Amino acid sequence: MSLPGTTAPATPVGTAAPARPAVRRLSVTAVAVGLASAPFVLGPYAVGTLSRILVFALLALSVNLLTGLTGLPTLGQSAYFGVGAYTAAIVATRLTDIGVLQLLIAAAVSALVAVPTGWLAVRARGVVFLMLTLAIGEIAYSAAVNWKSLTNGTDGISGIPPVVPLPGMPALELDGLVYFYVLAVFLLLFAAVSRLGSTPFALALRGIRDNERRMSAIGYPTRRYALTVYGGAGALAGAAGALWVSVQRFVSPGDAGFEIAALALLAVVIGGSGSMWGACAGAALVWLTRDYLGNLEAVAGRGPLLLGVFFVIAVYTLPRGLAGLRIPPKLTRKRTA
Repeated sequence: MSLPGTTAPATPVGTAAPARPAVRRLSVTAVAVGLASAPFVLGPYAVGTLSRILVFALLALSVNLLTGLTGLPTLGQSAYFGVGAYTAAIVATRLTDIGVLQLLIAAAVSALVAVPTGWLAVRARGVVFLMLTLAIGEIAYSAAVNWKSLTNGTDGISGIPPVVPLPGMPALELDGLVYFYVLAVFLLLFAAVSRLGSTPFALALRGIRDNERRMSAIGYPTRRYALTVYGGAGALAGAAGALWVSVQRFVSPGDAGFEIAALALLAVVIGGSGSMWGACAGAALVWLTRDYLGNLEAVAGRGPLLLGVFFVIAVYTLPRGLAGLRIPPKLTRKRTA
């Protein structure tokens, strides 16, 4: 009971504060420890798979910036992923094997491609925007196939040297070392994207997603905001493409194809549109289903069928995706003193 003119305490005496932040910190710590210790307990194939999942998670994050944060569902991020991959491959084979330079150049070139193509795409909304981004992805795929003097056509670019993270460091030839490099870049970019989510710019993007007409009426240049995030998402996809080259040491037109774009959008939907960690969880589920569960003898290569089943289940039972899952209060509630 509080005295007149005073404010009652937020938490009753003898009752512990809500445990949700503590549970969240514990979960983040557990995931970080698990990722850091993976190369010490898993084999080379599993470590390589984890590296690919982290790269694919970055691509899903770039899709989530458009689809979840801004309300612009896209099937074109594979175009900028492919541009980044081919740029990194060309830089690695003709200029330098320094990983940081490959990342920066790939992200810059992808952003330069994303801005003019995005200027056309962001003028539309809904299904029209989705179809425009699909067309952009198909154009990028066709360019990768037919521009043989630059991309080597359907043969792709091979013979890419091992990546050197920073000048003076040795080349990373072991799968575990490449994984740590990918993990470090992933954590940095994930932190940057998560930080973006709490800025006024992100709030404006959410406003565009929820009611663009009202945002425009109060003076926000909605197309400019949409184009800015489109360019940033393209740069993030390009950085993911550069990491893909560091892991695979090979790039082909298939890396810019429709399948990659569709899987990235599916990962965002299953993980939870608008949630950063949900997009990463969805990416892990999609990739493991396609490359692991889909190859089990009991499934007999029906990975796409499993993905379709997971998608239907997520739509009907998890409207907010994996990010909508909550720990029951009984598991986090503390007893009163």
